[in-house]
Amino acid sequence: MSEFRRKLERIKALLQRETLDAVLLKRVSSFAWATCGAASYVNTAVSEGEASLLITPDHLYLFTNNIEATRLEQEEKLAEQGWEFRVSPWHRQREEISQLTAGLWLGADVTMQGVKDLGRALAYERSCLGPEEIERFRQLGKICAQAMNAAIRAVKPGMSEYEMAGLLAFETERRGAQAIVNLVASDERVFRFRHPLPTAKRMERYAMLVLCGRKDGLVCSITRLIHFGRLPDELRRKAEAVARVDAAFIQATRPGATLGEIFKRGQAEYAATGFADEWELHHQGGPAGYEPRELVATPFAREEVVVGQVYAWNPSITGAKSEDSILIGEEGNEVLTAIDDWPMLTVEVDGVEMQRPAILEIL
Repeated sequence: MSEFRRKLERIKALLQRETLDAVLLKRVSSFAWATCGAASYVNTAVSEGEASLLITPDHLYLFTNNIEATRLEQEEKLAEQGWEFRVSPWHRQREEISQLTAGLWLGADVTMQGVKDLGRALAYERSCLGPEEIERFRQLGKICAQAMNAAIRAVKPGMSEYEMAGLLAFETERRGAQAIVNLVASDERVFRFRHPLPTAKRMERYAMLVLCGRKDGLVCSITRLIHFGRLPDELRRKAEAVARVDAAFIQATRPGATLGEIFKRGQAEYAATGFADEWELHHQGGPAGYEPRELVATPFAREEVVVGQVYAWNPSITGAKSEDSILIGEEGNEVLTAIDDWPMLTVEVDGVEMQRPAILEIL
């Protein structure tokens, strides 16, 4: 069975479980997932695209305007995939969705009045990748790792954060992916902000670059840090501690474990390293897919890890962070965003040694 047919079978099974007649997919991520990678957006920052999908047990509808229809048909080849195009003029409000769903029990991936919210269920479905998606994710992981490595090694003291973000965007886009999250902090801003939008500030000694790269709808995450001169002892201690926490998350992320169980294991490692409360300052990550995080782990999340998912854990201790994208395999976990020549820290968690990225020191 093809990837597309498997997706349809999963959607129809979801309809049956939820006792629904149809599902409406409006999110960019859901559109890409259901169509095996097609893009419904024009503005890369939007959550809902310029096209929507309506799926019933017997029909596949695609709703869009006359601007987008040609590209979706000719370049994305969605008519060939079997979608029935319902095209409206760009200057008119689309009403066909309401007409076609009148009287149906409807679910959607967004919140709508009178419609069952399937957002969390569909997010989990998007995180469970098939073999074709896994291979695409591997290629995306290489792109993001190469882009990060090229960009951060080109960073020099005196550069503005805008310049560093430009390097990261350039290295990502030139390799065929989009830098949909591009965060940069330097010096004291690394310690002040978990989500540092780049500014005109010029770096003196220390910088953090964060990338979420998107290609074929999939999103891969990676963070790396660089320091000019020897690391201060306190920062080195934090870097080693956060590497241990990251290793604990990764080691615990095996098939059958719940997100809640993994989260609690990470909490315990924060405490063991002497930074018990740092987890409260930022989320810790979770399964990736067609969103940077399809779900964010909490102590009470019940979703289970399955083979073929990709996880991006991102533990942080004020001033230090560790983040890669990890594929869950039958026999073990595979780091998709590994950088071959990056300096590594060897840490031991539960008697097992693991390597996690160090801060790159330029001496």
